[in-house]
Amino acid sequence: MTIARTGSPAGRQPSGTPSSGFLSRALLACALAAALIAACSGKPEPFVCSDKLGCVDLGPDDPVKIGVIQALSGKVASLGQEQVRGLELALAKRGGLVAGRTVDLPTEDTGCRPEGGANTALKLVADPAVLAIFGTTCSGDAATASMVMSEAGLSMISGNNSAPFLTSVAGRRAPKWQPGYFRTAPNEEASGPAAATYAFKTLGIRQAATVNDGDIYTSGLTEGFKQEFERLGGRITLSATVNKSDTNMAPVLTGAVNSGAQLLFFPLFQPEGNHVLRQARQMPEMKNIALMSDGSLIEATFLADVQQDALGMYFVGPTPPDLTPEVAALRQAYIERYKMDPPTMYYQSAYDAANILFDAIEKVAKRDSKGTLHVGRQALRDALYATAGFRGVTGTLGCNEFGDCAPPRFNVLRLDDLSKGVDGLRANVLFTYAPGNAR
Repeated sequence: MTIARTGSPAGRQPSGTPSSGFLSRALLACALAAALIAACSGKPEPFVCSDKLGCVDLGPDDPVKIGVIQALSGKVASLGQEQVRGLELALAKRGGLVAGRTVDLPTEDTGCRPEGGANTALKLVADPAVLAIFGTTCSGDAATASMVMSEAGLSMISGNNSAPFLTSVAGRRAPKWQPGYFRTAPNEEASGPAAATYAFKTLGIRQAATVNDGDIYTSGLTEGFKQEFERLGGRITLSATVNKSDTNMAPVLTGAVNSGAQLLFFPLFQPEGNHVLRQARQMPEMKNIALMSDGSLIEATFLADVQQDALGMYFVGPTPPDLTPEVAALRQAYIERYKMDPPTMYYQSAYDAANILFDAIEKVAKRDSKGTLHVGRQALRDALYATAGFRGVTGTLGCNEFGDCAPPRFNVLRLDDLSKGVDGLRANVLFTYAPGNAR
């Protein structure tokens, strides 16, 4: 008699039926990780932000948004405009795209005022789509803006700020240092000592007076001058402060004369610096006192205003880059775009700052399967701090732990020929000061 079997022979399964062991292994494989689960289900793995400062998420059609805060009105508007132009030239070089996206540049004017720095930064960080901030022009603005920026978890980079108090002093964290702040302008911690060294060792000055306007930039420069001048054996006979918008400089000039100063160091902006120079030239008692300022007055509008009064005046400013093909090409691009010669060289450091920021964004940006772009805020900071060997138009740059990305190197200049303008002034180098790289 034949018995009909309802099962299969021992050790065999019906054709096309998986064994229980195979099923167990398949289920285990799918449960190992979210990525495998997604693979088993056929669905893409969702992006999960693990950045400790959070992520900026940009939809497929959203632009990369970089906030711009500069001094676009008032006495230093020309410097703020140069920063914006450096940014625009860097963006144009990339075809207007960063990480494959168009770029939106919401722009705010600080007016070169500390309260302007705080207020404009608050406006920008209120927008969760803003990736980073490009600014500021003035160091006083940067001190307040960078505090707001850092607390919000953003990054900020400037091509113009140079006050020592923003990054480092004597190799240590400066009072106004903030995480996420960077700059490609050299730390002017070396500017005051450069001026003091030249005054003492070359001009033979033994008594000097200083004038600042009370902000962290000018007071930092006069303090740096004082410390180095006294270290060398000189004596500061007067440390004076004027107010921004002061026009009568007779009291400080008379004070300098009465103190026995042989040199007056006044690292002021326009128009206060213009007033000091013009009124000093009108005082016979000032005739034998050397006059020296800094890079804020190495500017075409200053020379156009004071003209012959500037002859014989000394300036200390950052050493310009060598005339490489890249520098020449950038200058030509500037002329073609803006139909004028660059009035200063500061658009170059702005150009480098913008490119460092763009590179960092592209390095850390992650695109998911839906086309959304994700940028971790801490990852962006880390990428900026990791910048090394960057070949910029101003030289080879690298950002240290304090946010300084440019090596300190300063020239002492003298204006001998007004007809040659700013270019002639920059070319008349009397002394170069290049302390050891602090990085």
